Amino acid sequence: MPLGILEDRHLAHVPGTAILEDSSAGLAENQVLDPNLKYDTSGPEPIVLVPQPSDDPNDPNLPLWRRDLIMFLLSLDAIIASAMTPILSADSLTLLTQFHLSSITPVALLTGWHLFGVGIAGFIFVPTARVYGKRHAFLIGTVLLIVSNAWAGSATSYRSILWARIIQGVGVCPFEALLGAVVGDLYHVHERGVRMALANLSLYGGAFFSPVIAGAISQHLGWRWTFYFAAIFSGCMLPIIFFFCPETAFRRAAHLDLDTASTDDFHGDGEKQPRGSSSDGEALTPATPPAKKKSFLQTLSPFDGRKTDDSLWLLALRPLPLFLQPAIAWGSLIMGAIIGWTVLIGVVLALLFALPPFGFTVAQIGYTYTGAFIGALVGFAITGLFTHYTTLWLVKKNKGVYEPEFRLLLVIPMLICGCMGVYGFGFTTKYSYAVKHGWIGPVIFLGLEVVGMVIGASAAALYIVDAHRDIAIEAFTCLLMFKNFFSYGLTYKAFDWLQILGRPKMFTILGSVQVFVCLLTVPMYVFGKRNRSFFKRHDILEMLGLATKTKPAEGEGAGMI
Repeated sequence: MPLGILEDRHLAHVPGTAILEDSSAGLAENQVLDPNLKYDTSGPEPIVLVPQPSDDPNDPNLPLWRRDLIMFLLSLDAIIASAMTPILSADSLTLLTQFHLSSITPVALLTGWHLFGVGIAGFIFVPTARVYGKRHAFLIGTVLLIVSNAWAGSATSYRSILWARIIQGVGVCPFEALLGAVVGDLYHVHERGVRMALANLSLYGGAFFSPVIAGAISQHLGWRWTFYFAAIFSGCMLPIIFFFCPETAFRRAAHLDLDTASTDDFHGDGEKQPRGSSSDGEALTPATPPAKKKSFLQTLSPFDGRKTDDSLWLLALRPLPLFLQPAIAWGSLIMGAIIGWTVLIGVVLALLFALPPFGFTVAQIGYTYTGAFIGALVGFAITGLFTHYTTLWLVKKNKGVYEPEFRLLLVIPMLICGCMGVYGFGFTTKYSYAVKHGWIGPVIFLGLEVVGMVIGASAAALYIVDAHRDIAIEAFTCLLMFKNFFSYGLTYKAFDWLQILGRPKMFTILGSVQVFVCLLTVPMYVFGKRNRSFFKRHDILEMLGLATKTKPAEGEGAGMI
């Protein structure tokens, strides 16, 4: 039971477990590296590249600066996309009067139906990304954001802006569902830490910075200009994405994925598992005609050939049974619950701060999200640093063997910050407290809640894609559907609960639910490796006739250290 994780008694190598340091060879300077494996030797100690690069000139194993540029540009576009969800947070009362609504719940549903659009679009973009790659999804998503923002800004009726918000959700979906998978496309396991945190920061940081700007724009130029500016920025990103972000998905040979195999062949035994090439480029398998490198014009095509031989319908149905898989259910709860509470706070925020004792203007309501944005930055820093150093330390303690359960330690800072934030927000928005102490308490605790949210979202994504990378794209779809449909449901009841329960009691209940969800991580850590082994030996998708003919293109799951 190394480091508290129960060992499996059935498989010699459980998928997800990977050797990152060859402890058998020692760490001497003159150690002999396995000639059948490729290493990153840029650091003080050689690290096995997982997955192993192929010799195909079209493999997205580009120079690091080029991969970082692609990731940066997609993350920049994702900031604009993620800003759409809370963009109306400061304008609830304005829209209530603008469209002559009888209650504030329809205003909340402008966010709820937007999230519903994100969830539904997952059934479209995720399967097509599996079959045709991700480039077309990002391009279509950007175009939809341009159109829907122009539409929302010019809407003259509630029904019109409601449909514009739903289409916006469809446009947001590719970035929310696939950006993390791009990290897996472009980077090896040991390179993914900061990049995955950057991807999460672009999605969640953008979401919490946009109300700060949107509130000021709304007060001085009108709420319609928040959408017009978003359309302009998306329009600027479209040619940048088109020309500088080629397809990242790549159909790599299965034997190059050292972390998803179920044998004990870590060291390239040619008789057990022939490698594509040695570290010096010498071919180890029968020669095949070398692939021709694609021209720049060819890389501009939205579609880059099929990445799998499976049908779209089969791929669309595959995520549904995975909610029965404990790791996927755990990840959905960890990510979905904390994001749901964040959405709920965003829905009621304008009402809480517009009424006494705060009496904030639209711009001031937007400024309250400053704490949330700072919280996203802090969560980003904690996630990147905590998971990088703790995982490398645990790998050394485990004699060079990496276990995905090491990622679950992130739930500790998530529990402390996230739950403290939910409890504290409810207490400090209580009328009697707010009269004496003002707005600073709710802003600080909202920031703490967002720290926990960013860490929790990263923890769920990291564990699932490292532990179950062969079904990671389906797992991401499960997370996407659960968190958006759950948040959509919360928007229906947010104001009713607030009126019936009151602020402290409502958020005390939510915080207690979050504590329970976080405690589910303990059995997941202890039994996680056995769970991985069980579902490798008892494939629920194969039992239901949903097994794929080919493995996913590399990178459809992403992890980080």
